Amino acid sequence: MKTKMSVIKTLLSFFGWSAKAKVEEVKSNDNQEMKKFLIVGLGNIGAEYVNTRHNIGFKILDYFANQESISFQTQKLGEVAEFKIKGRTVLLLKPNTYMNLSGKAVKYWLEKENIEKDNMLVITDDLNLSFGSIRIKTKGSDGGHNGLKNIQLLLNSTEYPRFRFGISDAFKKGKQVDYVLGEWTLDEKEALKERLSISSEIIKSFALAGLNNTMNVFNGK
Repeated sequence: MKTKMSVIKTLLSFFGWSAKAKVEEVKSNDNQEMKKFLIVGLGNIGAEYVNTRHNIGFKILDYFANQESISFQTQKLGEVAEFKIKGRTVLLLKPNTYMNLSGKAVKYWLEKENIEKDNMLVITDDLNLSFGSIRIKTKGSDGGHNGLKNIQLLLNSTEYPRFRFGISDAFKKGKQVDYVLGEWTLDEKEALKERLSISSEIIKSFALAGLNNTMNVFNGK
């Protein structure tokens, strides 16, 4: 930041402009960028996937949007909704690329809105966690998840915040795909109500309190 300011001051001095005014403008723009967040819910488009375990990312964002009375609009590479809270802008993104190409939508919206990876939270299902378990992490591998794998490929990084929602691994050998793309049981649907409420609070906490505080409060909750 100091280097950036020094260059600006030098150029402005050369041209005889007011350095103070222009520096304040740069600071303002930087602050605005810091206050913008991208929340990505992973899933597959299509009515047949709406209530499947693999679509928990979509489900959480739909729940959040409903609670906050905001609507998704079809835009490039996804469904997008905007939410404002205490001076911060939160963009909700449901990629319409299908799971395996999620990174294409993520990269586009990060660049379009000039949002840093640290201000992005990716919500995904996780077979390695018991149903409803919450794990928020600063970075990590794709864990065999095709959506995360594509994001990692296109961002060329594993260092971005993610919110893993446990769907458990209660399936027989060779039935993983059927299980992941299967619908929730009646008991799971009932338990989801409370889990969705907590997930909604996580989104707000990420934007207001930051990643570390959010992890401390919600991991294992």
